[in-house]
Amino acid sequence: MSAEPWIAPWRRAWLAALALLVLAFLVLPVFIVLPMSFSDSQYLEFPPRAWSLRWYEAYLGSADWMRATRISLLAALLTTVLATPLGLAAAYGLHRAGGRTARVLRAALVAPLVVPVIILAIGIFYLYVRLGLVNTMTGLVLAHTALALPFVVVLVDAGLRRIDLDQERVARSLGASPLRAFLTVVLPQLERSLAAAAVLAFVTSLDEVVVALFVSGGEMSTLTRRMFTGLRDQVDPTIAAISSLLIVISVGLLGGAQLLLPRR
Repeated sequence: MSAEPWIAPWRRAWLAALALLVLAFLVLPVFIVLPMSFSDSQYLEFPPRAWSLRWYEAYLGSADWMRATRISLLAALLTTVLATPLGLAAAYGLHRAGGRTARVLRAALVAPLVVPVIILAIGIFYLYVRLGLVNTMTGLVLAHTALALPFVVVLVDAGLRRIDLDQERVARSLGASPLRAFLTVVLPQLERSLAAAAVLAFVTSLDEVVVALFVSGGEMSTLTRRMFTGLRDQVDPTIAAISSLLIVISVGLLGGAQLLLPRR
C-alpha cells in the first residue's frame, strides 16, 4: 500500500486557516443573533445595552406565534412520518435493482438538493393552484416531503452500501418471506442511518421558508414564514428570540443525527 503524499507544513497551515475563516463566516451570525434575543430594547441591537427575557416571554405569550409554531411542528412531524418510509423504500428498491435505470432514478430523487428551491417553489405553487392545495396542511406536507426525501434516500443508500445483503438472501433461502427477511435482517442494520434520516427530514421541514411563502398563508402560516414577513413589515426582536430557539433545536437535532450515523 502506497504511503500518503507528503504535504508541506505551510500548505497544511494555509488550508487550516482558510477552513477556519470559512467556518467563522458561517457561524458568526449565530453569535450575533443569540445575544440580540436577550436584549431589552424595542429594536434589534447588537451588543445589547440591557439584558432581558421579554422577547422570549412575548413569543410564548403570543397566540399568533404559538399557532404558527404548532403548524410548523405538525408539518415537520407529518413530513418525517411520510418521507422516512418513502425514502427507505425508494433507496432499498434502487439499491437492489442496480443498473443504469436505477442510477437515473436515484439522480431524479436527489435533484431537489441541487435545484434552486425558488424554482421548485414556483412549480409547486402553480401545481397547487390547479389542485386546490394552497394554504392546506396536505399541500405543505407534500411539498416539504419532496424537499426532505433526497436526504432520506442518500442516508439510507449509504447505510445499505455498508451492509451485506447476502444475509437477506440466506434468510429467504431458509424460508423467510421477502418482507420478514427485510424486517428482521436488513432493517435492524439500518436503524442508525434511518434515525439520522428522520432527524434531517424533520429539520428540513422545520427550517424551510421559501416553499412556505408560496403554499402557506393565513391560518396555515408556518413559523418561518411568519418570521420572514415579520422582518419585512417590522423589526420585531421577538424574531431574534425565535431564531435562537430554532438554532438550538436544529443544532441539537443535527448533532444527534451525527451521533446516530455509523462512524465509518
